[in-house]
Order: sequence, then structure tokens, then C-alpha cells
Amino acid sequence: MKAGIIFTGTGPILILTSYESFRDPKLVAKLEVKGIKKFIASELPLERVQEKYGNQFKVVMGDLYQTDDLRVLDYNGYNVFHSFSFEEMGKPIYYEG
Repeated sequence: MKAGIIFTGTGPILILTSYESFRDPKLVAKLEVKGIKKFIASELPLERVQEKYGNQFKVVMGDLYQTDDLRVLDYNGYNVFHSFSFEEMGKPIYYEG
């Protein structure tokens, strides 16, 4: 399971996914269906996301299957961006379809 911030043209979103990589073609395809064709992704420590989002995290995780899935935990860009420090973010991954 991975958590990460996806920086898009309209702002950052926080996702949870069972894909091994933010470059996985199936994950990229799911993002493209949502209109996200260009992004910067940064992985976050799952424990830190769970700590910050508490019950909301549990609810979303309860709906996330362990096979090739994706859930948006938070789409409030301001909240997502200011909830985590740059030090907590992993090395950025750039994707441009």
C-alpha cells in the first residue's frame, strides 16, 4: 500500500493505492480517466498519513482492495499541501503523457 501526493494542474490531491509504483501503467490510466494526464507524484509515509487523517483514513482503507486500486483520500489542495512537510515527501516522480 502506498500513499502519495499527486500535484496536478488544478492542485494537489492525496491518494492511497495498492499499485507498486506511481508510474504503473494501470495507475496512470486510472488517473488519465480522471483527467489527470500530467502530474508530479511524491510518496508519503503511510503511517504519517494514517496519523493525520485518522478515521477518514480507516474509512477509505476499508473501501480499498489490495489489488490494483486507487482511492482519493483528500482533494482539498490547500489541506493536502499544508499537511505534510517537504521532508516527508519522497523523491518526485514526473509524468507527462
